[in-house]
Amino acid sequence: MATVTTLTNGAAVALTLDVSSLATSASGLAGVESSQVDDSASGSIDRVVSCDGILSNATTGPAVGQNIIVYAWGSDVSLATTPIDGLDGVTGAATLAHAQVLNALKPIAIMAATTTTVGFKYYMAPTSLAQFFGGVLPKFWGLYVTHNQTAALAAAQAALFSHYAVTFTTT
Repeated sequence: MATVTTLTNGAAVALTLDVSSLATSASGLAGVESSQVDDSASGSIDRVVSCDGILSNATTGPAVGQNIIVYAWGSDVSLATTPIDGLDGVTGAATLAHAQVLNALKPIAIMAATTTTVGFKYYMAPTSLAQFFGGVLPKFWGLYVTHNQTAALAAAQAALFSHYAVTFTTT
């Protein structure tokens, strides 16, 4: 009897990341981080991350060319025990003290303003994480979001991000 190995996509899981009323940061050093995901024993070869759409400010439109940037971080150890600068693996506001740390993160989505429309919705296509880490998913990972739009992002945006595992199944 032959062994068959297939690529399997898991069910989507919400990623704890709240971008509600996220203030603007010209440098990108102020933002918000997700809770960390522990893939140290999951058997996942990749994770696919997506976002249902981030709303810009409801009363002040962005300037064309301003961005919302989603970064991924990866680590061999939990940030709960070994934080990286302002990132600790716990969802909430995060301020990076050093631009070098921001430069070490992996930008996985740049949502550029192409209109000055207030309340415009920015989408992120489903994105493979392993490709940003040399094709290998880190043991621990999470997201960091920042933006340089004219005003804070809209309120009530707590459940926009999700991810699912990609694994091999042998039968």
